[in-house]
Amino acid sequence: MRKVLAVNSGSSSFKFKLFSLPDEKVVARGMADRVGLADSTFTIVLANGESHKKQIAIPDQEAAVNLLINDLKKYHAVEKLHEIVGVGHRVVNGGEYFKDSAIINKDNLQKIWDLAGFAPLHNPAEAKGIEAFMHVLPDVPQVAVFDTSFHQTLDPVHYLYSIPYDYYKKYGARKYGAHGTSVHYTTLEAAKMMQRDVKDLKLIICHLGSGSSITAVKNGKSYDTSMGFSPLSGVTMGTRSGDIDPSLVQHLMHKTGDSIDEMIDILNKKSGLIGLSGISSDMRDLKYNDDPRAVLARKIFINRVVRYIGSYLAEMGGADGIVLTAGVGEGDVEVRKQIMDAFRYMGVKPDYEANKSNGRKFITKPDSKIQVMIIPTNEELMIARDVVRLTKCC
Repeated sequence: MRKVLAVNSGSSSFKFKLFSLPDEKVVARGMADRVGLADSTFTIVLANGESHKKQIAIPDQEAAVNLLINDLKKYHAVEKLHEIVGVGHRVVNGGEYFKDSAIINKDNLQKIWDLAGFAPLHNPAEAKGIEAFMHVLPDVPQVAVFDTSFHQTLDPVHYLYSIPYDYYKKYGARKYGAHGTSVHYTTLEAAKMMQRDVKDLKLIICHLGSGSSITAVKNGKSYDTSMGFSPLSGVTMGTRSGDIDPSLVQHLMHKTGDSIDEMIDILNKKSGLIGLSGISSDMRDLKYNDDPRAVLARKIFINRVVRYIGSYLAEMGGADGIVLTAGVGEGDVEVRKQIMDAFRYMGVKPDYEANKSNGRKFITKPDSKIQVMIIPTNEELMIARDVVRLTKCC
């Protein structure tokens, strides 16, 4: 049986799922954690739920890949390595180089490195992960699937900032967006649920998790999106500030003495829900906490989501559907309720009973002018499908 690996590499970890083809079932999943650090671990979970975790020294990404391959064979997720016909890698930023996923060769790998400045926390780690798999599985095609590719259909009205045009031409200063793989997957699934041609739909995809983004999708293509040059802009997130006046950054730097790098680190890691509440970056921790700052943090999160949805309804002249996905979108009943209630004036008719439970479903009445639905995202499956599409392995 042929199989495809989908990999998400971080600076000190990588997560993986192994899919069988053509049935797209998950054969194994897991992660290597704290790679290059003390107390590193490797975990593999098999299709039957059997889990194996070990604490073992993992000095680098290549050692982690070797552990993965050994455990896949040890626990019979693969019998022979030639069963693995492709490896797909999530890469955060493909700049303007990559308008689609791509089979990785030496030149493409160098481009991912060249774009490190656009996603310094992600691209270098992802490039290292790709290199490690290329060394361990030299005869297996490696495919990069870019979070930004789906947003390459934005037009200049939506991707350009109102700054000197030369900054765009010389330095690539523009909106790139993120979460494109998730948005693409849920867009296609929404069309199936609505029994409509995706090319005839106007959708607003709300990827609401620790990192959150809102994307307007028109006729199956990204039309506008909340994240910008980096994943820092847009709505309030777990630890990220979302939109902020740049002059405030300058003001705070003067007051605190922090450098620009320190301030950007604060906006990325110490802001958002954790900054507002002082309690947690996780909406679940704030949900039942009656501390006024916890309550306020949740209200601000919902307000910013509603604000972006409203702006995209105006830009597209309405919408056929609103999709709620990722951890908060899939799991927070109250957030979903308040988002729906905000658009009752637009003809949204909530089905509060349906909304009480999670899972893939419509949570509006059949006669609602805008259908709201929960669709669990599956970025790894989308990555695996792109491997199949580009390598024509099956």
